[in-house]
Amino acid sequence: MKNSQSNSKLKAVILVLVLLLVGSLGYIYKLTSDVNTTQAILTTTKTEKETVVENLETLKTKYDEAIAENTTISDDLVAEREKVVKLLAEIKKSKGDASAMAKYKNQYFALESKMKTLIQENDLLKKDNQKLVTQRDSTVTILGEARKNNEDLLAMNDGLTKTVEKAAKLKVLNTKGVAFKVKSSGKEIFTDKASRADMLKISYTIAENEVAKSGTKSYQVQVIDSKNNVLGDKKTATFGEKILTYSFDSSVNYENKTVDVVQNLPGNNFEKGVYYVNIFDKNELVSSTSFTLK
Repeated sequence: MKNSQSNSKLKAVILVLVLLLVGSLGYIYKLTSDVNTTQAILTTTKTEKETVVENLETLKTKYDEAIAENTTISDDLVAEREKVVKLLAEIKKSKGDASAMAKYKNQYFALESKMKTLIQENDLLKKDNQKLVTQRDSTVTILGEARKNNEDLLAMNDGLTKTVEKAAKLKVLNTKGVAFKVKSSGKEIFTDKASRADMLKISYTIAENEVAKSGTKSYQVQVIDSKNNVLGDKKTATFGEKILTYSFDSSVNYENKTVDVVQNLPGNNFEKGVYYVNIFDKNELVSSTSFTLK
């Protein structure tokens, strides 16, 4: 009798253990499935982040190409490009969670839509510019044959010439100023510390322009420190009643193609704070930027 009761109790214990084992296996299976699902979600999010970054990089490249073509909407193109650059930096710093990526994707679609509109407008302006070049050549030929007896044609040519001169004006882009520490070996090391800097590197880009005249182009570069001091040679130029004080002259041989210009400004005891770089074409400010030394 006692053996029968013992066997019953043993069977009951075994049954409970089996039920606990089955429950544990079920819980482990669910936990494993949840982990796999979470990993899949994270992988998808990472892929979405990379895709958005690649798409934004493509947008930036298209804007760079359009800006270099130097049309009358270059300022609008530059402004939209800066939005793309800012969003790229923000996404790269983000953790790539689903809610953030949904917001970034919406911002990308808005930027893409704006880019398509601006690129279409830029293409139309390029075609108009080409027509303008053709019209100018044709008008010059006609004037050579009929200048003496066609005052109306002279008046039309005057207006066209003014339009061509405006289109021929060079565009200065991507002006930058950065500081370097120059080693005894000549190696240049970038720094944003005023106490370490002993040279400023000023750079800018002259955009391609088929209408402009080729040859030597000269600009006056003005670098002003945080104490409102003009650095460098402190040259002066007079334009009518205006006097311009600037840091150095910058000249380049321009052949109607995009050209990058870089020039060094040595110095010491640089002040901390915001520095301003202004590029002048005689008395006209054509580009400017700023940078900070800590």
